[in-house]
Amino acid sequence: MESLRAKKGFICDMDGVIYHGNRLLPGVKEFVSWLQSEGKQFLFLTNSSARSPKELQQKLARMGLDVDEHHFYTSALATANFIRSQAPGCSAYVIGEPGLTNALYEAGITLNDVDPDYVIIGETNNYNYDNICRAVSHVRAGAKLIGTNTDLTGPSEHGIIPACRALISPIELATGKTAYFVGKPNPLMMRTGLSLLGVHSGEAAMIGDRMDTDIIAGIESGLDPILVLSGVTSREEIKLFPYRPRLILDGVGNIPTK
Repeated sequence: MESLRAKKGFICDMDGVIYHGNRLLPGVKEFVSWLQSEGKQFLFLTNSSARSPKELQQKLARMGLDVDEHHFYTSALATANFIRSQAPGCSAYVIGEPGLTNALYEAGITLNDVDPDYVIIGETNNYNYDNICRAVSHVRAGAKLIGTNTDLTGPSEHGIIPACRALISPIELATGKTAYFVGKPNPLMMRTGLSLLGVHSGEAAMIGDRMDTDIIAGIESGLDPILVLSGVTSREEIKLFPYRPRLILDGVGNIPTK
């Protein structure tokens, strides 16, 4: 634990680590206060593409947590930056929430439901048979298939719900094409996170609730991998994976010194 507390930088997942739905998790306020008082560099790095950093800042503010907007980075921003680097000025058919479409727009990527260069899938409540069929048609016509992240499920106030990987699977199955996923554990997103923090990987910790994204991302990117049990992973499920976190905590509230 002392090794963790000595880290200069902290990259934290959000869903299942900081909050569930609209409920702040126990110990989070104390953890963020500790980060701020100790002068730590920290970033909330979320695979969710639904909200912009400003919206995430306001969401935490409604829960009583004051965090500046520059502490947030999302898979929507990572996806937009990746596509801009690959094909500047391209167009895309998008199934997702405003956080994703706005990030793409700001990166100079236009929306196109006729002959797009890319089909991009993120989390959304507006998921239906019609937009699946449109996506399949565009991919079969040559559009490249992109997913904002590989999360199969995510936590909510009402339990576990389908996430991006589950939503994109019907399109992969119907087209025979495999999507490219930009969010965690893709090193692209992790390297950007470390760059935003301004610290070396060896001086940073990755704190998350998912073995298949957060912990493997930490291990593969050279960060200290810390699992919290406040999200989707139980202690029993850890045994199912061929790799392990360095520390297992009940939640981030275990980290601050008393």
